[in-house]
Amino acid sequence: MIIDCHGHFTTVPASFRNWRAKQVEFANDPVNGPSRAEAFVSDDEIREAVGNGQLRLQQERGGDLTLFSPIAGLMSHHLGNERTSLEWAEISNDLVHRVTEMYPDNFAPVCQLPQSPLAPPKNSIPELRRCVEELGFVGCNLNPDPTGGYWTGTPVTDREWYPLYEALCELDVPAMIHVAASCNPCFHGTGAHYLNADTSVFMQILQSDLFKDFPQLRLIIPHGGGAVPYHWGRYRGMSLEMQHRPLEGLLDNIFFDTCVYHQPGVELLTKVIPADNVLFGSEMIGAVRGKDPATGQYFDDTKRYVDGIASLSEEDRYKIFEGNARRVFPRLDARLKAQGK
Repeated sequence: MIIDCHGHFTTVPASFRNWRAKQVEFANDPVNGPSRAEAFVSDDEIREAVGNGQLRLQQERGGDLTLFSPIAGLMSHHLGNERTSLEWAEISNDLVHRVTEMYPDNFAPVCQLPQSPLAPPKNSIPELRRCVEELGFVGCNLNPDPTGGYWTGTPVTDREWYPLYEALCELDVPAMIHVAASCNPCFHGTGAHYLNADTSVFMQILQSDLFKDFPQLRLIIPHGGGAVPYHWGRYRGMSLEMQHRPLEGLLDNIFFDTCVYHQPGVELLTKVIPADNVLFGSEMIGAVRGKDPATGQYFDDTKRYVDGIASLSEEDRYKIFEGNARRVFPRLDARLKAQGK
């Protein structure tokens, strides 16, 4: 199988985005804000949005299954308040669940957490449990910076995050580190803020004993890990100097995806990071949607890049395309086995 670990419902109908805008507008006036019923998306709208988007490209590009979550940019935890964030997470997760129920062979659900700059991370646990235990979600997206680019909160290694990690370990689900939109004009959302977050979280973990406290915690750092693979020597040196331990030990708990949009980048990723720690991902119809004029191919058709690495063994290719996803997401593996896959 070809399992894409990184997909978002970026093609939701305009009415869904409009509902969110109205909800934020009336965040402090819920009586006059939009009702949940107004956020409803019909089955036909889902078929049109998914069929002409992710499903079509998945089939055209040779994929089989996508781990599907709400739009990362629209998580926008910095907007509204804790109440609106919870409502938005529930509505967004319910919509993703409906997609995966309509297309169970093509999509598996990953949830958004109802984080907020003013709320402790533990407040997201009830929605995480609802999604995993009641709706069959196999993972979640975790925003390390709910402030939207200003980073006024604590590092993800701070003990205020520990109750959430305890829940993740108990439920046996991984978290993908994924920020949302940036409201800081210094940091473009997908071009800077996303990659800053990927790199920053890795460094926060390097400076900590997080995995001593949570040896079963599994985190996916997307977008190829930001700057991490490119500067692996820097991080190895700092780990030895600052923490007196080999950096490679973090690879028991950290994984990277292939959302790197050119051949040399994916080749570098697979040369530096062991195949056991690389998961195929595309984030297609996301940050980069156009074609490379040099090749005439879409930048986010990342399967082509993995296919183009001649040095990969068949065993490693299997790990990247399927095996690692089933291992890192055990609930996904169970879901697939229940489907006879």
